[in-house]
Amino acid sequence: MLNRVHHIAIICSDYSRSKHFYVDVLGLKIVKEIYREERKSFKLDLQVGEYDQIEIFSFPDPPMRASRPEACGLRHLAFEVDDVQNAAEELRARGIEVEAIRIDETTQKRFTFFPDPDGLPIEIYER
Repeated sequence: MLNRVHHIAIICSDYSRSKHFYVDVLGLKIVKEIYREERKSFKLDLQVGEYDQIEIFSFPDPPMRASRPEACGLRHLAFEVDDVQNAAEELRARGIEVEAIRIDETTQKRFTFFPDPDGLPIEIYER
C-alpha cells in the first residue's frame, strides 16, 4: 500500500538558524521556500537525495521537544552516507558536535549521531 516516504516535517524554534543548518551545513538543496502569512510561518522544502524531502516549518512559540530521556514519538532522523568517518569529520569541521562512531551489532555498519539546532537527534549510517 505504501510506496515510500514522501517527506519528513520538522518544526523549528529559529527558522534562520535551522535553514542555515540544513542548507549550508548539511548541504540540502532548497526546492521551495514560502512564508504563510495566515500562519505566521515559513515552510522550507528541502531535497534529500533523488526522491526524499524534508519540510522545515517555523511557528510562533512552538513547545520544546522532549528528547532526553527518550520520549514517545519520533526517535531520530537517519541519513545514509558512504563513509561515516569522513562525514563526521566534515560535520566537525563545520562546527557540529558529533558523537563517537559506533558499530551496529546487527549489521556491523558504522553510525553516529549529532543534534540539529533544536536538539533533534540526527543519525548518519554507513551504506
